[in-house]
Amino acid sequence: MDRFFDGVQSWTERYLTKKKARRLANKRKKRTFLSETLEWIDAILFAVVVIFLVNQFLFQFFIIPSPSMLNTLLVKDRVMVSKLTYGLELFPQGPKILDSRIPDRDEIITFYNPQYESKGAFFNIFSQILYMITFSLVNIDVDEEGNMREKLLVKRSAAASGDTVTFIDGNAYIMPAGTSEFVLESDFREANGLSTAPHRTIPEEAYTWYNSMGRINGLSAAGVSSGYMPRYLVNDYRALDESISFTDLYEYNKQTALGTMMAEPMDMSARSTWAKYSTGVYVPEGHVLPLGDNRDNSQDGRYFGPINADNINGKVVFRIWPLNRIRSLIGE
Repeated sequence: MDRFFDGVQSWTERYLTKKKARRLANKRKKRTFLSETLEWIDAILFAVVVIFLVNQFLFQFFIIPSPSMLNTLLVKDRVMVSKLTYGLELFPQGPKILDSRIPDRDEIITFYNPQYESKGAFFNIFSQILYMITFSLVNIDVDEEGNMREKLLVKRSAAASGDTVTFIDGNAYIMPAGTSEFVLESDFREANGLSTAPHRTIPEEAYTWYNSMGRINGLSAAGVSSGYMPRYLVNDYRALDESISFTDLYEYNKQTALGTMMAEPMDMSARSTWAKYSTGVYVPEGHVLPLGDNRDNSQDGRYFGPINADNINGKVVFRIWPLNRIRSLIGE
């Protein structure tokens, strides 16, 4: 690592020395519009290269695109991401070199979105470089409506290699590596001195309604008519409080899978889908399970599973904007 940065420093010193010598030589010559233009182009290109190297190998600025990390990080907060913590990428989304450690439990990380639909390798690299050299001010990777596509996500490393995590009525339960019992995540966090930032916003009683909606949907998809629906599900559904603006989509899908299995107990496909929800998510070696702090409004590892450490972009270490909320995020 030291050898790499010594090389970068040596290259920069040689470049600036040569540039100074050319400037002194140019002073002795008659300056022209062309020479002035070339000097400006040279200076701009040098600045672009330096900014790219800093963003690629030292730190990168990142704009928070969604409310998934409330209240730790708000939408449009600007944060500084350390690119040294988990190894160095040779180029954006390329292979890593040197040290590539796995994030510790509870660290806030940025990583490449497993659900991102690529527009091609050239576009990926070009858009990422443009995003870097403009310090996140210019982003051409947008959808048809002009909204920023989330190529990078920011979440908390909530579970480590060897852990198993299951979700019941929106609450996470962790079975740490080497143990045999699930523990409510909030209790696990308190016992281990971890952050208490992850939180819920949907009231617990709402899950009676959401679960009934999901099971009825699964039964209907399996061909069960409304007249044969279990009465308790119908009653719970009719009690739905429509003032609650959004649902826990993960739990809804889980209950839909249960409803489908209830209608077709011998359907192995339905049983397999339900088993994925009921047994929980196992985190393999070299992976972490990323989850948002705003658990009821986060597209995270519940949907796409654990992520490989090689796909992690960096560690969020500092919030630089807005000015009244500047602070270190290490240990948050």
